[in-house]
Amino acid sequence: MTNDKTLGNWLKEMNLGHPLTIAGPCSAETQEQVLNIAHQLSKNESRVTVFRAGVWKPRTRPGSFEGIGALALPWLQQVKKETGLLTAVEVANAHHVKLALEFDVDILWIGARTTVNPFAVQEIADVLQGTDKIVLVKNPVNPDLELWIGAFERLYKAGIRKLGAIHRGFSSYNKSQYRNQPNWQIPIDFKSRFPEIPIICDPSHICGRRDCLENVAQTALDLQYDGLIIESHHNPDEAWSDASQQITPTTLHEMIHRLTVREKTFKDATHLNQLTVLRNEIDQIDQKLIEVLTERMQIVNKIGQVKKEKNVAVLQNQRFNEIMDKMFQKAHKTGLSDEFITGLYREIHQESIRQQEKIVNS
Repeated sequence: MTNDKTLGNWLKEMNLGHPLTIAGPCSAETQEQVLNIAHQLSKNESRVTVFRAGVWKPRTRPGSFEGIGALALPWLQQVKKETGLLTAVEVANAHHVKLALEFDVDILWIGARTTVNPFAVQEIADVLQGTDKIVLVKNPVNPDLELWIGAFERLYKAGIRKLGAIHRGFSSYNKSQYRNQPNWQIPIDFKSRFPEIPIICDPSHICGRRDCLENVAQTALDLQYDGLIIESHHNPDEAWSDASQQITPTTLHEMIHRLTVREKTFKDATHLNQLTVLRNEIDQIDQKLIEVLTERMQIVNKIGQVKKEKNVAVLQNQRFNEIMDKMFQKAHKTGLSDEFITGLYREIHQESIRQQEKIVNS
C-alpha cells in the first residue's frame, strides 16, 4: 500500500483548485432541513464539493438522538439531483454499507468508534469489495497510529483504491481547550508514511465548539492537509446533535474564504537559502537538547542508585508536582503553552521512571 501512487487519484481528478471541502449537518433531521442546508452550501462561489449528513449516529450513551436511519438516504439522492453536490455518510457496519450503495451515496466514511474495531472494518471492507466508492477513514478515538493504518490495509486488501484519511482528534482523559486533542504529530506521521493518501481535517470534532474552528482549519492547511470536513446547520443552536460545534452555511462560506492556502515550498533561491540557514540552527539546538537530556538522565540514574541502596520507591509524586509547578511558571514567561510543557515533562518523567526501575530492579 505504501508505494501505490494511485490512492489519491480520486481527489486529483476532481481538479478543484482549492482544498476539498465537505460540509453539512451533524445529523440529517428532516428532508426540509437537509435540502435547505444543501442549497445554502451550494450557492454561487461556494467551495463546498461534498454534502455530508449523519444518518446513523453512534452515540456515547443511549438515549441520545441516534439518527433517522435509512429514511434519510433518499433525501441525499435529492440533494445530489438538485444541487450537484456529491454526498457522504458515515457507515458503521455491513448493513449500513449495503444501504448506502443501494442509494448511490458517493463517499462513505468510517467513524472513529468503528476504526478501533478490526472486525467491523473487515466486514465493511468485505461488502465494499468490487465497488469503486471513495472511502474515508477517521482516526481511531485513541491515539494509535498502527490501528488507523490497519483499517486502511483491510480496505486496500479488499481492492479499494479510492482512500482518504480524516483527522478528527483523539480522546484524552485530561481536560483541555479541545473536545478531542489534535495530536498533530500522529497525522503528520501518517502522511509521512502514506503521502499519496489525501488527509482531511475535521475541526468540528477536534474543537467541539465554534470559536476555534477557523484556527484549527488554518493549522491543518498550514500542514498541507488536502481538505476540511466541517459541520454546518441552518439553525445550529436547534440542531438535534452536537449543536455547539456547528456553524451556518453563511459563516462557513465566510470562514473558508478567509483561510490561507500556503505554497508547498519556496519559489526563489534567496528565501530557500535563508530557510536552510535557519534549519541548520535548529539542528544544532536539537543536538544540544539531546546532550542536555542525556546529562539529565545520568543524574536520574544516580538518584535511582540512591533509592536502591535505601530501598525507597521509584515514584515520588510530590517531587514531580514541584517540578511541574516550576516549569509552568517559567513557561508563562516564554509563551510556551501549558499543554506543551505538560506533555514534554510527562514524557521526561516516564523515561526517568523507566531508567530508575532498571537500576532498582537490577
